[in-house]
Order: sequence, then C-alpha cells, then structure tokens
Amino acid sequence: MESHIEIQNEDALQKSFKEMISTLPKGNCWGCFEDLCQYQGFWFFSTFLQGALSAQQQFQAQPTDIILCSSPRTGTAWLKSLTFATITRTLYDDSTTPLLSKMPHDVVPFMEFDHAQFSTNRHLGIPLLATHLPYSLLPRSIIDSGCKLIYICRDPKDTFVSLYHFAARYSKSQNTQPIQLDEAFELFYEGVSPYGPYWDHVLGYWKASLEHPDKLMFLKYEELVEDTVLYLKKIAAYMGYPFSSEEQQQWVPENIVKMCSFENLSGLEVNKTGRHREGQGNLGLENNIYFRKGKPGDWKNYLTTEMAQRLDQRTMQKLSGSGLSL
Repeated sequence: MESHIEIQNEDALQKSFKEMISTLPKGNCWGCFEDLCQYQGFWFFSTFLQGALSAQQQFQAQPTDIILCSSPRTGTAWLKSLTFATITRTLYDDSTTPLLSKMPHDVVPFMEFDHAQFSTNRHLGIPLLATHLPYSLLPRSIIDSGCKLIYICRDPKDTFVSLYHFAARYSKSQNTQPIQLDEAFELFYEGVSPYGPYWDHVLGYWKASLEHPDKLMFLKYEELVEDTVLYLKKIAAYMGYPFSSEEQQQWVPENIVKMCSFENLSGLEVNKTGRHREGQGNLGLENNIYFRKGKPGDWKNYLTTEMAQRLDQRTMQKLSGSGLSL
C-alpha cells in the first residue's frame, strides 16, 4: 500500500509536470483529443508526455527487460504479438495464448502508461515492455540497466498514410471532424506529428544501434514483411529465446508467424469488436482502429506523385550521411 506521504508526493509531481507542460509550444492536434506540445525537439500529446516524464523519474528497468521501441503506426502491434508469442511459447499454445482474447497493446504494456500492469507482467516472467519515446527521452535506467531494445521503423510514406487514417478513424469514433489529408501531410512533412519529427525519431535509434549493436536491434517493417520467419528467428535469438533445432523441425517459428499474421489478428473477435483502454476517457478506442491493412506500398493509393516526391526528398535530406535508407 502506498503511504499518505507517497501519494501526496506523487500528486505534487504530477501537478508540476502539468504546469510545465502548459507552458510548452502547442501544435495542431490532428483532429485528436488534445493539442500536441513540443518538448526537447519532439511533439507529444500532453497526456503521453506527462506519462513519459513520470517514467523518466520513476521507471526502473531491469537488465532482463526487453523494450520494443517505435514511432506510432510502424508495426508496433505486430512486433508486440510476435515477441510475446515467442517468449511465452512454452507457457501457452495456439489455443490458450492471451493474444486470442486481448489485443497486442493490452498484452505488452506501454511504459508511458502502464507501470502497474508491467510490474504484474514481470511477476509472470514476461519481460516485454513498449514505448513510443524517442531514444533521447528514454528513462536513464533503461540505458544504465543494459537491457535490450528492439526498434522498428517503416517507409515514411506508409507511416504517414497509416497515421492519417488512424487520426481520421479516431475522430469518427468521437463524432468530430477528421483532419484533411492535405493538412495532415503538411504537418507530418514539417515534423508536427505524434512523437515526431518522424525522421529524428528513427535517426536517434539508428545511431544508438550503430554504437550498441548488442543492445539495440534495428528492424525495418518492409524487411520483416518480406521474410518474417527469418527475422523472427533473429529476434528470438537476440532476445535470448532462440528456437531449438527441434522447434524448427516442428515449424514452431512458422506457426507463430501464422498466428500473429495481420489476417489472423485482425480477424479475431477481440480485435473486431473489443475496446482498448476502456474507461480511460478519450484514450478509450475500438480495437479495430488499430488494424487497417498492414501492407507496404499502400501510400500509392493516397499520395499524389508530388507528395511522394516531397516526402522522399525530405527523407533523403534528413538521413543524408547516416548510412540509413528508408
């Protein structure tokens, strides 16, 4: 039980965060529930930033933790399901895994929100946690603990289109006017997007992966789509849960890939009709909002040639000299 003084201290801490956040530069909300605010070069919804600041102060990483890092709409739910199914493959089978009754975001908690839930997962021996925070804003304990990070990124054009559709579907669920594609494009291009600028987010993790390749695995969504089984084996080995030769003969990696496929997950009843963060006000969302297409190259159906060229030029300019291409 928390003592009265601990609760008072926590209340005072949250109040100080809110006061600081209220002074930050504000940006367009993308039709969502609150304005974006700019902090240390990145844009956040204030609720998420408050959680991030709390995590910086209070989150204690363990050396055994595995942290899944990403910018929104880059394959987070898929990576969560693949890693969770891999780590828990001796605890559950295809008919008992929690992925059948919970969406991936409820199975692998977000550091910016779910400290208590993560503690419970730790007790169950599941070391997975997720974050959308830029590398530069990760809690110091994550870097100091030596725990492992996995980062996933995606073609900026597909990332933008997916983010736009997510925002539009959110607005529709709240009966508010969705943002127009052209307006959202200009915001994304200028870096004013949740956890953006997108390129800066990617570069922070890319540079860290070059400095600490044993502690940060850098993945591209398109490569994971291209050969999911190969990359799942690499991910499993990196996490310390390699597939044995016997498991490989029994097609265990292939079965996990099939179970975690977009077609399978999006077709589950929980992901068609369930709700995420039920009872948490504006954060409550229908699970199906998180599942759209999952297909590389879908940007071609939404962006004009000029839009695509502008984003490609911005990407080349931002990544110039880094050794990374998207």
